[in-house]
Amino acid sequence: MKLLIFSFYFPPDLCAGSFRCGALVEALQRSMPDGMSVDVVTTQPNRYKGTIPQAPAIEQHGSVRIHRIDLPQHDSGMADQARSFVTFGRKALAIARRSGPHDAIFATSSRLMTAALGAWLSKRTGAPLYLDIRDLFPETMSGVLKGSRVRAVLPAIERIEKATFSRAETINVVSPGFLDHMRQVAPTATLRTFTNGIDDEFLALPAHMARPNEDGPPVILYAGNIGESQGLHNILPEAARRLAGRARFRIIGNGGRLAQLREGVAELDNVELRVPVPREQLLAEYAQADILFLHLNDQPAFLKVLPSKLFEYGALGHPILAGLAGVSADFVERELPDAAVFDPCDVDSMMTGFERVARAGPQDRSEFKKRFARDQIMREMADDLISFTAKAAERRGQRQG
Repeated sequence: MKLLIFSFYFPPDLCAGSFRCGALVEALQRSMPDGMSVDVVTTQPNRYKGTIPQAPAIEQHGSVRIHRIDLPQHDSGMADQARSFVTFGRKALAIARRSGPHDAIFATSSRLMTAALGAWLSKRTGAPLYLDIRDLFPETMSGVLKGSRVRAVLPAIERIEKATFSRAETINVVSPGFLDHMRQVAPTATLRTFTNGIDDEFLALPAHMARPNEDGPPVILYAGNIGESQGLHNILPEAARRLAGRARFRIIGNGGRLAQLREGVAELDNVELRVPVPREQLLAEYAQADILFLHLNDQPAFLKVLPSKLFEYGALGHPILAGLAGVSADFVERELPDAAVFDPCDVDSMMTGFERVARAGPQDRSEFKKRFARDQIMREMADDLISFTAKAAERRGQRQG
């Protein structure tokens, strides 16, 4: 039996989608039966331009073959991303045709289009579709495009979403907050909730990480994307002004709102902006931080999400200062009760949260690490996907017979 996987991001790229799909493929390699093979169709590293070199165009690991597609240069703008995806889609379909036929198709997607690609190919070939949905793209875009003339495209995006999700036999969502929406747009699909989790390199860290800056202002670290969804440009400039002399901010990342954030903090000497770094180096950066910072913009779509960054942060012993609402706030208050949650984009609320964690010591998160180890979550998801592919192969054999 043969499985096709579409993922716009894959290791060694640096983003949540890459880490998630890489962990799933590793779990498949450990669990899949003899006679099963997997084609992974993805891109060359492109999440943060110039951060890491290209990887092999074709890579074979046992019964898993990875196909990486070169993309045109882009700067995270909407038009750039659209052009990049057109290139990916066209070349991905060509690879799928050459490497097929496949018994089943799996697509992991946050911006809908990779999922739509899988749905289109599923319709053309008859291969059943299993989707892994990491974001509700139309809802996110509704907030991002508020007041923009481009908002006129939203009805078309919603139609694509409904056609895509209704094509899938099984849909996994990374946040339980997405389930009600899925029940509405894809009422016949089997639903799963395999969340994000904690990777092995974070599980190997000590349960208690000592505070490194006892004699000076605490270092507040954010590492990740700097875009509209995170809304750092809406809160960090004013927060840093209020905490001048009391805290230092270290921001590691890139994204569509970096220029706006840089402009907002240009005159502040307690904010340091750094380029993205490989995971090994990021672990060292975490070790030098006192407080880990997380923030989602104040938009309705983000009431349903569960950021992958929470699992990474939660594996560490550092205090957490998180601007969250909805499902993610509930998750933190339930699973990480020592964290300080504040209202998104509310500087006053953030200051209250800061006072709570400013001098907090290291936290014991050993139980959290056991409960949300990505290896276990992906092992269960891989078993589900193998079963899905086996049933698809059986049905295909019956049709051909």
